[in-house]
Amino acid sequence: MTAPTGSLLIAGSIATDHLMTFAGRFADSLVVEQLDKLSVSFLVNDLEIRRGGVAPNMCFGLARLGLRPVLVGAAGEDFADYRSWLERHGVDCDSVHISENKHTARFVCTTDTTMAQFASFYPGAMSEASQIELHPIVERVGEPTYVLIGADDPDAMKRHTEECRQRGYAFIADCSQQLAFAEGDLIRDLIDGAAILFSNEYESHVIEKKTGWSAEEVLSKVGLQVTTLGKDGVRVTSSDGTSFEVPAAKDVAALEPTGVGDAFRGGFLAALTWGTSLERAAQVGCVLAAYVVETVGTQEYDFTHEQFVARIRDSYGAEAADEVAKHLEVS
Repeated sequence: MTAPTGSLLIAGSIATDHLMTFAGRFADSLVVEQLDKLSVSFLVNDLEIRRGGVAPNMCFGLARLGLRPVLVGAAGEDFADYRSWLERHGVDCDSVHISENKHTARFVCTTDTTMAQFASFYPGAMSEASQIELHPIVERVGEPTYVLIGADDPDAMKRHTEECRQRGYAFIADCSQQLAFAEGDLIRDLIDGAAILFSNEYESHVIEKKTGWSAEEVLSKVGLQVTTLGKDGVRVTSSDGTSFEVPAAKDVAALEPTGVGDAFRGGFLAALTWGTSLERAAQVGCVLAAYVVETVGTQEYDFTHEQFVARIRDSYGAEAADEVAKHLEVS
């Protein structure tokens, strides 16, 4: 495969997660007969603020592998520290839309000792993502190899997809969390004509159920379908009849799964940008995903390029490691 030379635009939600732990049981403070008058407060033990959002998660992974992805999304004035973090790690944030009156999207969750949760999601500035036009971004960074359209404000996802079709930008459909809320018409519109369709196995069935398309019909609408299978790795199926599975990386000490799919996508796209085979891209994606599942937080993992290549070798052999090493400039 010839290495693409264009930019990578990664569009999707930008958010922070505020995670708290309650050292008791919510159930002990709830009176079933009085739930219509519910007013309770829980003293929590800790607060973790984690960087999140599907687009920054993917961008972070791409940047860790030496690329400079372009983050496309909407955030608030409170994005400054997050922006600094991403830019220090090689992400282009110059095209992020900053809201004048809304905060960056926020997920606030308290978990008790039984793993029961009270949670709220504030979309905030994400609701303004539909104001973003891709063409001025392309004029700044150059013709895109791909525009990945991840979970975001539904109107933004639709606008980006339509603009990609109109302007001839190759786009990647990655509806993920929005599949639970989207109707069939919207899902069909977001998928039809995509160069790549990303989903996990459960989401692939949701797509089929809501669109009314069979698995074969879904594949006929896209160039490539990439379906993550959790601990079993990934399945890659092409409209030209190619189909194969790649096992997950070896010796994974799973700790926390949040952001694993985003990391896989970052690794997969990095390798495609290098010009590798689809199988090699899936292997790179699986190894990057392993780093995330072994870490609490979606962007807290770290490795040297030498360590990454060594893990490729351990999981997929010397030939795979030698090829990846060339792109990561590891001798």
